[in-house]
Amino acid sequence: MQNQMKYDHTNTLQMQSSESMNLKEKKVKDLMVNKKRLVEVPYTASLGQTMNTLVANKVVAVPVAAPPGQWIGAGGSMIVESDKQTGTVRKHYIGMVTMLDIVAHIAGEDHLSGGDDVTEDLDQRMSVPVSSIIGHSFEGLSLWTLNPNTSLLDCMEVLSKGVHRAMVPTDSQIENVSAGVELVESSSSYQMLTQMDVLRFLKEHDSELHSTLHSRSVQDLGAINERIYAITDRTKLIDAIKCLKAAMLNALPIVRASDVGDDDHKQLINASLLILINFFPYGRCRKLIGTFSATDLRGCYINTLKSWLGISALAFTEQIATSPLYTTSETQNDISSSRRELVTCYAESTLSEVIDKAVTKHVHRIWVVDQEGLLVGVVSLTDVIRVIRQSMLSDA
Repeated sequence: MQNQMKYDHTNTLQMQSSESMNLKEKKVKDLMVNKKRLVEVPYTASLGQTMNTLVANKVVAVPVAAPPGQWIGAGGSMIVESDKQTGTVRKHYIGMVTMLDIVAHIAGEDHLSGGDDVTEDLDQRMSVPVSSIIGHSFEGLSLWTLNPNTSLLDCMEVLSKGVHRAMVPTDSQIENVSAGVELVESSSSYQMLTQMDVLRFLKEHDSELHSTLHSRSVQDLGAINERIYAITDRTKLIDAIKCLKAAMLNALPIVRASDVGDDDHKQLINASLLILINFFPYGRCRKLIGTFSATDLRGCYINTLKSWLGISALAFTEQIATSPLYTTSETQNDISSSRRELVTCYAESTLSEVIDKAVTKHVHRIWVVDQEGLLVGVVSLTDVIRVIRQSMLSDA
């Protein structure tokens, strides 16, 4: 009987190792099967037109295309689209523009003061060519591609270091696949691979991951970041936009304002000792009541945004949550009231629970709260991909 139990245990471990190996053999091209065509904008498009493109296609980032030979690509990249038959270069992708780039531009110095000229000022700032704002955010500083034959593990290594998305050529001319991302690429067309695509793929193949990984808590796996920047429920939308730019973050938690009136609602509050602007040590262990994200701005056209700049960021998130432009087929059924559901977990929550919430709710971060709903940390897609990759490597 003991020998039989030992055999069963060994057999189970071998099966788990084999399943994990099968997942390690997956390549980037296996993740691109159902991906849609690439959404892009020309370098001459205005920022307002670019934002409308994001809204219409329900995306949060687009590559910028320009005529060949006239631009230096972001980070020195040379990513071009060429004719499949002749090899003639048709366009050069010069960078990626995200909602955070647009937020950073809108919240530039001496702008959006909240005065009577805010509407005219916003019109002027949204009329500039999109090519002029490339590189305002970390992601816009470089433009990356991933070869279709890159292994899933190498792809995850790139995405675990803060790269949120990369372009994938449909017919790459690069024969040798190096570990990581490329700065030079030529293809007749491209698709976009994001962190969410990878996490969704891993969720679909969760049976091939060790069951112990799913049962471990995010705290135990080291997936929680306790350094939190926040705004209060009294922070105006204008100031919230400025705070996103100041911290160069895609999203901020909204916490309940202090009853003693110590908060400056135009500034970020933070548990960290890092001083960038007037931070206060109250971001952590405050009651979490909402989330303000650069993605939320995707849910409204420019004229709508202008009419909402004076309201609180919390009120804005409640109004935009019911907008047809913001809701998707995944989120439409989740909205039962004007207040958007908070997507949270506990430090003791399993990784499996967090992955399920991120994918089903289509969010890029899960706020970690205690039993009283006080904010104690955050788990991002970057963190999740990092710990899964570490687990897959340890199973080798």
